[in-house]
Amino acid sequence: MLIWVYVTPNAREARVVKVRDDYFEVRVDEMAVGDRANKRLLEILAEHFKVHKSRISILKETKTRNKLVQVILERTPDLPPQS
Repeated sequence: MLIWVYVTPNAREARVVKVRDDYFEVRVDEMAVGDRANKRLLEILAEHFKVHKSRISILKETKTRNKLVQVILERTPDLPPQS
């Protein structure tokens, strides 16, 4: 699933607000210094979608507040063994 996320860094509390099916506003309780806010964003989204944070990645706009994020919700089926 691809979603657009508007990030507000240095917020008092972490919070996710769904604006549309593909657009979220996320308040991050970290400063935007040294990629700390992006790392915290991944943790917050992982909690929200109930997935491991390795299943979430920022695809575009890592240095701006508007980001394109990929969330992998489903497990990919294992391939059958080859003979």
